[in-house]
Amino acid sequence: SGTLRLAAEASTMEQTFYVTTPIYYVNAEPHLGHAYTTIVADFLARWHRLDGHRTYFLTGTDEHGEKVYQAAAAAGTDAQTFTDRISERFRGAWQRLDVSNDDFIRTTEPRHTEVVRQVLQRLHDAGDIYSAEYEGLYSVGQERFVTDKELVDGKLPEDAAPPERRRETNYFFRMEKYQPWLIEHLERNPGFIRPAAYRREVLGMLREPLGDLSISRPRGRVPWGIPLPWDEGHVTYVWFDALINYASALGYPDGDLYRRFWTSARHLIGKDILKAHAVFWPTMLKAAGSPLYHSLIVGGYLFGHDGRKMSKSLGNAMDPFEMAQRFGPDALRYYLLRAVPYGHDGNVGAAALTERYNADLANDLGNLVSRTRTLIVKHLGARLEAPQQTAADQPVIAAGTGLLPAVRGLVHDLKFNAALEEMLQYVRSLNRYFNDQEPWRLAREPAARARLATVLYNVVEGVRVAAALLTPAMPVKTQEIRAALGLGPATFADLEQWGRTAAGTVLPETAPALFPRVDTRAGAAPAAKAKAKPKPQPKTRQGGAVANEETAGTTGEDTIGIDQFARVKLRAAEVVGAERVPKTDKLLKLRLRLGDAERTVVSGIAEHYAPEDLVGRKLVVVANLKPAKLRGIMSQGMILAAEDEEGRLALVELPRGFPSGTTVR
Repeated sequence: SGTLRLAAEASTMEQTFYVTTPIYYVNAEPHLGHAYTTIVADFLARWHRLDGHRTYFLTGTDEHGEKVYQAAAAAGTDAQTFTDRISERFRGAWQRLDVSNDDFIRTTEPRHTEVVRQVLQRLHDAGDIYSAEYEGLYSVGQERFVTDKELVDGKLPEDAAPPERRRETNYFFRMEKYQPWLIEHLERNPGFIRPAAYRREVLGMLREPLGDLSISRPRGRVPWGIPLPWDEGHVTYVWFDALINYASALGYPDGDLYRRFWTSARHLIGKDILKAHAVFWPTMLKAAGSPLYHSLIVGGYLFGHDGRKMSKSLGNAMDPFEMAQRFGPDALRYYLLRAVPYGHDGNVGAAALTERYNADLANDLGNLVSRTRTLIVKHLGARLEAPQQTAADQPVIAAGTGLLPAVRGLVHDLKFNAALEEMLQYVRSLNRYFNDQEPWRLAREPAARARLATVLYNVVEGVRVAAALLTPAMPVKTQEIRAALGLGPATFADLEQWGRTAAGTVLPETAPALFPRVDTRAGAAPAAKAKAKPKPQPKTRQGGAVANEETAGTTGEDTIGIDQFARVKLRAAEVVGAERVPKTDKLLKLRLRLGDAERTVVSGIAEHYAPEDLVGRKLVVVANLKPAKLRGIMSQGMILAAEDEEGRLALVELPRGFPSGTTVR
């Protein structure tokens, strides 16, 4: 009846979304794995808030158990003082990463311990808990008894030490009683565990006898825990304690938050704690009579840039808080969401973060906002004017109004990296629109003012759409973008309508640099400029031709004749493959298609563009450059790019539908 009542109440309420992280064990300091899962949860919480859902986001710390007791003793302090200190470190860490949790629960809080004792008593009264003597191998690292077949070379793969043989009296939960029900539940509810591979893994576990779960430890051996309500000589097994936090934080069983949000629970976990969440937790809930609406969203492992487990001694460790200090929290958040397909294992590192920052944020997004702002302030008196749309504007408008539905589907499918790429592809299309329409040229023609105003208005509208969708990943920087362009708060409500920015919107005359480019050669962190520098005259560099949008057409001493220019053969080239050149930080090996022919070009753009972001782009290549061997690779041409005074690079691109091999002149 409780299940039916909760479902009936939920059906009459607004759309809700309840997302949780694991509560992190306080035997260690916050690290990259904790940060990654919390950032994903925060992205989902912020996304659903903006998408009209009443949202509740929970994180916290798991503070009982033998490992915590031992860690406190090793630190020379009592367990409560130790957990107070480490728990506060986690709370502070999430503040530094701009995490928007609604609640932070600690398992030592009375509101939690009371619910744990209540659930235990309910299961005990129902006959689902019994006492028995047990002898077996006990993993201190995992705080549970293990079987011989789980061991690899005498220990669990995730443990540093082999298990100990112990014999003691414990209380057991009749978990195996619910095994047939759990199998049926997983088969009938394919979305209960996502991605689907982890659901199949759990069903594989359930092909073997499950056994019952030891849920207590003698207080004489483990004094740090929640005493059983019927036997004060035993404390609760840490997993039986910890998992209940998801319900106790909502005021289980009768709290307003529980009635509102429990039907939409989404628990984010790492795959290392899959069994506890996919087997222990649902059987506990079933036995307690609590409805199961929740789903598990399972993440993979993060490894160092070299594919090995992160370690300071290996030099491949990535400190998320150091990276947040260096690049800003938003850049770290964006990178972690973008770098690894959720649910899979992935490699991350500071060099890749720098590359992604420079390419996506400094070059594509920050540069677009800066160029647009400059022209509006300089040529339109810092005020947007009503647009007069033409056929040339329709593609960017159609792509903008269709972006939310496309991205929403990717987020629903947990494809956060693909969702962010979709957003950045739209930003790149705005850059191409900007370049194609040449607003700097229009600004020099008084008769073209209306067209100038229209182009700049459309870019601002496009940025409004992109910035709103990027807000869950980068809440601070997107707010700065909106402020720089005179836009209001982010919302998804009107993203499918073009023209929501009012004509007459006034931009501030100054704005901070959004994403100052990182000089990878010097290893320097990005730093905001005190004030804008005058734009230099056009310059050239090996590897690309450079032009400034407002100095195009300027001539000087280094002029050439038309016959000299005609000797340079420029062709449209499609990138069909791209990879890094081994043992270099700057070089990419590009495979280009020019009509029916292919050729290889080595280009020094690795600090600005990721290889996977180049495939499919149409670039301009110097086709008759004398071949040269670079790092053992024969390079048969040179691609064109523009570089500004800060060293930001932008490739010269053609529309994707433009035929490869076509002459550029």
